[in-house]
Amino acid sequence: MLTFTERAREMLAQFLSPEADATDLLRIHVSGSAMAPDYELSLVTEDERRSDESEFSVDGVRVLVAEAEVERLRGATIDYVEQVNESGFQVRVPAEAAGRETSRPAKAPEGPIAERVRDVLEQQVNPAIASHGGAIELIDVQETEIYLEMTGGCQGCAMSRLTLRQGVERMLREAIPELTAVHDVTDHSSGENPYFSA
Repeated sequence: MLTFTERAREMLAQFLSPEADATDLLRIHVSGSAMAPDYELSLVTEDERRSDESEFSVDGVRVLVAEAEVERLRGATIDYVEQVNESGFQVRVPAEAAGRETSRPAKAPEGPIAERVRDVLEQQVNPAIASHGGAIELIDVQETEIYLEMTGGCQGCAMSRLTLRQGVERMLREAIPELTAVHDVTDHSSGENPYFSA
């Protein structure tokens, strides 16, 4: 179902109880949109186990996952990443294993926020980035969080993050003040014709 990198196994060994009768379990919780899931890892004891959780043994580690979340972790790799500003466990699920194409909502998001977001995208954003061969599409809405996908010249463009954060997100927040988060779910690594290359 999932695998640990060697570095993740080393770090888990430091966190797990060393006693032979240890009851530490690693709980993996998945939340958020299917297009941009959030993963939370925590160590729990046997008595904290929930009735809706399935247990898997992965490289000698007992892993708990809610039955409803098992499919969202299929094919995942758990790594431990150390960067300049942060370090921690990271879950990577390959696009094909996550069913990225099929996890897209069957129909366009509906509701007042979705309508207002689409209006801003169609009236202000897309006409401006069309000259770069790009477009931005609303993929999902979860309460007051939205998920956008960049296409064409924006997909893989070195300036896409700046475009999203300084331009698009600012316009959306001005028009829709109740937005709490704007997520980019674009697979930038597969962009075939980025406007600016890094």
